[in-house]
Amino acid sequence: RRLPRLPGPTQKTHKKKPDFINRSTSSKKASKYRVRLEEKQKLRFHYGLTERQLLEYVRIARGAKGSTGQVSLQSLEMRSDNIILGLGMAPTIPGARQMVNHKHILVNSCTINIPSYRCKPKDIITMRNRPKSQAMITRNRDSSRKYKKPNHSTFHSSQNIGLVNQIIDREWIDSKIKELLVVEYHSRQA
Repeated sequence: RRLPRLPGPTQKTHKKKPDFINRSTSSKKASKYRVRLEEKQKLRFHYGLTERQLLEYVRIARGAKGSTGQVSLQSLEMRSDNIILGLGMAPTIPGARQMVNHKHILVNSCTINIPSYRCKPKDIITMRNRPKSQAMITRNRDSSRKYKKPNHSTFHSSQNIGLVNQIIDREWIDSKIKELLVVEYHSRQA
């Protein structure tokens, strides 16, 4: 309830209640724990993850080379549901998860039904050759043309094929999340 509106292509609207003032937290200084917890919750809600999934991504990123926060954000951005959202094939992350779960999406000509499938550079993302799948993705593509597309993936609308070009850079991740605070929060749990 306390989290601000997150950036990204979503059709949900945030309704504020102007009459309500939370007096218990408005005058207090936010503790370090609260700030870290709020950043973690922002990340979880932005990507639609459970606590266990997010903890696993942080653990994997700790073992990899580079900054733990950046590696974990890059691995979250390379999930199939997030790539599908970035290509404009789905209106929201839950919509992209549903498309993958219902087997509308093919990665390298193989049907996937796991939204957390990790896409790699040079992966080709297409849709199944069914009229329902084609109509769904065409409708979503028309409604998502106004959003900025990331540079790590391209969509060829004439062939309805998406291509993952490279692993995304931190500058292109359109989230106002401080990943260092998320890593600090999870450093006590891992």
